[in-house]
Amino acid sequence: MGERSGTAAMAEERPPCVRDAFGHAPLGMAISGVDSVLIEVNPALERLLGRSAVELAGTSLYDLTDPEQLPGIRDACTAVYAVPGRVSRVEGGLLHGDGTTVPVQVTVTRVAEQPGLPTHLVLVVEDITDRKALEAQLVHRSLHDALTGLPNRILFGDRLRHALERGHREGTPTCVLVVDLDGFKAINDRYGHPMGDAVLVAVAERLTSVLRASDTAARLGGDEFSIVCENTERADAEVLAERLRTTLDDPLELDGTSITVGMSVGIGTVRPGADPDVACEQVVREADDAMYEDKQRTR
Repeated sequence: MGERSGTAAMAEERPPCVRDAFGHAPLGMAISGVDSVLIEVNPALERLLGRSAVELAGTSLYDLTDPEQLPGIRDACTAVYAVPGRVSRVEGGLLHGDGTTVPVQVTVTRVAEQPGLPTHLVLVVEDITDRKALEAQLVHRSLHDALTGLPNRILFGDRLRHALERGHREGTPTCVLVVDLDGFKAINDRYGHPMGDAVLVAVAERLTSVLRASDTAARLGGDEFSIVCENTERADAEVLAERLRTTLDDPLELDGTSITVGMSVGIGTVRPGADPDVACEQVVREADDAMYEDKQRTR
């Protein structure tokens, strides 16, 4: 008896309540052979993938999987076949009929063999788009400043580490700029904290407008910003520092109020090939010290 006809016979033997449960289940469900070829799908899976049952039947689950995530899906199916009674769960992406990828969790179980019926797998497919979006949002919030949207201190440290490791590996220099606003406390005292927040947002936008694609600007806290300049000589960092100062030559126009703010900038440099473990803390301290020297000169 062939696999398709055997499964059809099994479907006919199901009690009506079982057939109804399969057809009305809110989650996508499918029955496949051990080769992952889909034999039967329910309406929820049709809706999830934007494909009809006719289109899905006879199609391999692997062909419906995002190629980058295929190993995980394949391993989950292989695992349950190799170990009877095992349940496998894996997250991956299935291809929608419109060409997009739907994030899903696939639960795979093997149905015990019955006389005259082929071994097959039961797949439960859950759309986890909302969960993935929430996870991405939470990760973004944990790594970015809530006010300006710039990377925070944690992500700054990660980007700096990446630049230093590249410098150690490829022999490229790294520079760090520390930026502190001049007169920011007076702005808060005179106009209030909401205006101070607006100033920080406007300054962040002006800073990022003059950066290169390889530069990373971060807000470290208060009115202090920092910039990681990967593969950058000190002379280039000095040019960037002047561009940053120039961005604040024109007053900020905020809610009908003209705000003038300046900045102090310090530069730290790391020689090519330096040990990242040592250089990470040293370069930030060097840039911070240089910034305070610049602030003293400005005063």
